[in-house]
Amino acid sequence: MVFKRLLGALGVGGPTVDTVLDPASVLPGGTLTGQVHIVGGKADFEIEHIILELVARVEAEHEGGESEGVVAFDRFTVGGGFRLAEGEQRSVPFSVVLPWETPVTELHGQSLGVVLGVRTELSVAGAKDKGDLDELTVSPLPVQEAVLEALGGLGFGFKSADLEYGRIGGTGQRLPFYQEIELLPSPRYAQQVNEIELTFLANPGGVEVVLEADKRGGFLSPGHDALTRFTVSHDGVRQQDWPAIVDGWMRQLAEHRSSGYGGPVGHDSPAPLGSGHGHEAGHHEGHRSGPGVGTAVAAGAAGLAVGVVGGMVAAEVVDEVGDFFEGDEEEEEG
Repeated sequence: MVFKRLLGALGVGGPTVDTVLDPASVLPGGTLTGQVHIVGGKADFEIEHIILELVARVEAEHEGGESEGVVAFDRFTVGGGFRLAEGEQRSVPFSVVLPWETPVTELHGQSLGVVLGVRTELSVAGAKDKGDLDELTVSPLPVQEAVLEALGGLGFGFKSADLEYGRIGGTGQRLPFYQEIELLPSPRYAQQVNEIELTFLANPGGVEVVLEADKRGGFLSPGHDALTRFTVSHDGVRQQDWPAIVDGWMRQLAEHRSSGYGGPVGHDSPAPLGSGHGHEAGHHEGHRSGPGVGTAVAAGAAGLAVGVVGGMVAAEVVDEVGDFFEGDEEEEEG
């Protein structure tokens, strides 16, 4: 999705910019490559900076309810310091490294409904304008994919995914928001939990896997959330028995009777089958448990159950992505 727009800060006759991302799959913590194509206007211009900005559509909870907004979570200067002659065409190649916590937008080619973008900003003779916005597609890391595939194999169903503004206490989270993947429980756990929320917090050494269960209440036991955290390494992913590991996590989560809120990270608990270190996590700062971007997604080999959830089907995700970019343009032009 590419948008060519005049550099509005300079008015009619200014340079135009068109950023093209390379089609190769990009992973969290991986390298994003492409080229920024610039065409000169009706006069010569000094191009001071070419900046790429990573943006995401994020949901936020506040006293008045919930709202959505665009959050920039990284910026890169990829060029500048040259004179662009009248009508001149110039291409500037770039290579930038994504943050490790960059959200995953697709699984086996199927969109999860999470919207990320790369915005290109030109700084020309003191004037700045966000001249181009392109959709960013991010695939899961091997360990993230292994966990999702294990969940699918165990009978858990994908419900939705969104980005939540805030921080999860007791974790190494660095970005101002986190991704939340909502899952329907497998038949084995359907009597114990209504829904499971999964968050991946990746870093150079591994991934923190945060699991939260919205539990079913009993006659003498009101429903409440349980929150647990596990850490796994990037190494040896193929050598692990992920169905057994993930099932162990789910058993621990379902049996966990403490809400986990209001305190620091608790004691270490046994790590299933050498998967990493299990922890009971502290309180969930800025967390909400409401519905996210409802969509039906077939997760390919992961086998996550397909269903229509939240009044939106998979095809409509494309429209929602388009609305995000078009709405952003209209906001800036207004």
